[in-house]
Amino acid sequence: MRIEEFQFCPQCGAGLRPSGTVPLEGAPGTVTCGMCGTTFQPSDVASGAVVPPPSRGSRNPLALVVVGLVAAAMLYFGVHMSRRSSGPTPRITKSSPAPDFTLQSLDGKSMSLSDLRGKAVLLNFWATWCGPCKIETPWLVELQNQYGSQGLQVVGVEMGDDAKDEITQFTKDMGVNYPVLIGKEAVGDAYGGVPALPETFFIGRDGKIVDKIIGLKGKGEIEDSIKKALDTEAAKSEASAQMTRENGPAQK
Repeated sequence: MRIEEFQFCPQCGAGLRPSGTVPLEGAPGTVTCGMCGTTFQPSDVASGAVVPPPSRGSRNPLALVVVGLVAAAMLYFGVHMSRRSSGPTPRITKSSPAPDFTLQSLDGKSMSLSDLRGKAVLLNFWATWCGPCKIETPWLVELQNQYGSQGLQVVGVEMGDDAKDEITQFTKDMGVNYPVLIGKEAVGDAYGGVPALPETFFIGRDGKIVDKIIGLKGKGEIEDSIKKALDTEAAKSEASAQMTRENGPAQK
């Protein structure tokens, strides 16, 4: 039995051309890559031997780009997973109670999610270096202005490990009009690990999650989820109770 050609170079991935037919028994013969110029014995491929890299000028640019992207992805996920706390990740679904937390705001005050019970909360996990977050932030500013009087409270949780002054400058540049908290991995873990940024949870007035969005979506989709958080029977009951606590019973 004989092999007429090899399909791909193990060094750069380009198509190969044979320099002679090569018996399987390992008789003399070589295969040369027409792209990178590497010449090797068929037995090297069969045995898994590493082929010496070609000169830098002859490397396949596409292969280098792919390798770079893979390495960057491995580095990101390796760092991200190493920071995750041990133990199983909780499953967060619609109608689940939103996990409570207490975090420090940019002005140094502590803020808890439970402080906002009775309001519809848009909880946005983001980072200053996140490109989609920069697109989304002005929408959140507008939506806070539009729905704040109806009981919406946007809360940003910065998960990028940036310095406080960098986050403060970002919020000033963006005209952020809602609280921004310094995130912790434990909070991200409580919400299922936050696998991507931005990630947004929509919490009803009763403290239960009604929807979530991962990644950048349209402003209209965000607005629809806000309406879900504002418009539920349980939410209206809780809002009524909150108003009674603050203003007293209605006069007949």
